Amino acid sequence: MIGLIYGVCLFLLVIGTFTDLKVREVPDWLNYSGIFVGLGLRLIWSFYSFDWSYIIHGLVGFGVFFGLACLMFYLGQWGGGDAKMLMALGALLGLELSFESFTVGFLVSLMIVGGLYGFAWSAVLAARNWKKFSFDYRKVLAEKRKYRVFFLGFSFVLLVSAVFVSDVFTRFLLVFFALFVPAMNYLVFAVKAVENSCMYQRVKPSELTEGDWIAKDVKVKGKRICGPKDLGIEKKQIRKLVKLKVKSVVVKTGIPFVPSFLMAFLLTLWIGNPFVYLL
Repeated sequence: MIGLIYGVCLFLLVIGTFTDLKVREVPDWLNYSGIFVGLGLRLIWSFYSFDWSYIIHGLVGFGVFFGLACLMFYLGQWGGGDAKMLMALGALLGLELSFESFTVGFLVSLMIVGGLYGFAWSAVLAARNWKKFSFDYRKVLAEKRKYRVFFLGFSFVLLVSAVFVSDVFTRFLLVFFALFVPAMNYLVFAVKAVENSCMYQRVKPSELTEGDWIAKDVKVKGKRICGPKDLGIEKKQIRKLVKLKVKSVVVKTGIPFVPSFLMAFLLTLWIGNPFVYLL
């Protein structure tokens, strides 16, 4: 049964990756099918083996992944399709409270792969839109000057402290954080510049799809039609924009994250929990 579950996960992730990369959308039918199939298979497994732990693990996995998905969605990091795909994986894989659990390994892999994937995608966007990115990066640096001064001052204090510390390991930690803190600070500014310069575009209302993030409020004759607070535009709002003949709206396009789910899943199948290799 576990082989069948892994096969269903792989099928969902391959199809989801294809649609996410091609049209920046993961169809609801795919995600909802994954949820129902996952819980259904686990229920059958429980009946067949007279062991209710299988369906319980599926419900726990769905619940935990539902919480994580909602968190990432409302923080604006993932779209609705990414969030629902994670819920489907939770229902299929289940969650056992064990460090050796496949699902725990998948979550660790997802944190590692997702971070590297997001960084690589942002770097490619910055390179393709270098003029716009460099302009926005300088703008962000100017706006965040006080933060830069604070973190550079903090790093200077750490470096000076390292000079007066005799313990080699403590000195290493001080120097490491003295370099790490400003580096992460500038990386955050770079990500913000990528967002400002590469992730906003104007589209016609007829080109919108349900769940698209509208970056700016759209008002007609003083009446608000849609905007960022909606957490994704609805079909009835799209129809209203078309009916009112609104020429264009500003949409925020995020990074398609389902491919990172696929890579994390394959990595976990290959090596298990990657955190084990760091112990």
